[in-house]
Amino acid sequence: MPLALEGKKAIVAEVSEAAQDALSVVVADSRGVAVSAMTELRKQARENGVQVRVVRNTLARRALEGTPWECLNETFSGPTMLAFSYDHPGAAARLFKEFAKSEKDFEIKALAYEGEFIPASDLDRLATLPTYDEAIAKLLSVMKEASAGKLARTLAALRDQKQEEEAA
Repeated sequence: MPLALEGKKAIVAEVSEAAQDALSVVVADSRGVAVSAMTELRKQARENGVQVRVVRNTLARRALEGTPWECLNETFSGPTMLAFSYDHPGAAARLFKEFAKSEKDFEIKALAYEGEFIPASDLDRLATLPTYDEAIAKLLSVMKEASAGKLARTLAALRDQKQEEEAA
C-alpha cells in the first residue's frame, strides 16, 4: 500500500531523530521469521535500550543522510530492519546475534559504530563489548589481583630481610 507524502516525511523524521542519539546501528533482513518471534525480539529490544524499525530502503537512505550511519546505505536492499542502540553500543549487535542463533531465516547484513561500516562477519566486534558494569567488574578484578600481588611481594621481601638479619 503506497504511503502518502506526509506519512513518508513522518517516517523519515522519526528514523532521523532515532539515528541522532544512537551509539550504533545494525541492519538486518527478517524475511521468513514468524510474527511471534519478531514480537519477542521487539520486546527484548525495548528492555535493552534498542529501538527496532522496519523502514523502506529509500526512506532509510533519506533518514540517515548526513549522519554517521550513512555508510550503511549500500546494505539497503530487500526488507530492511534497523536497530539503534542507545544505552550500550553493543546492545543491538548482541541482541541480533542471539536472535539469529534460533532463527535461521534472520540475516544480519551489516552494522556501524561511530560512523565506521562493519560487515556482518565482524558482528562480534560490537556483540562482545562488555557493558559498563562488566567493564568495571573486570577493572576491579585486575586491580585486586595487582594489589594482592604487590602485598605478596612485600611480605616475601620482609621475610627475606628477616632471614638475612637472623643469619648475620
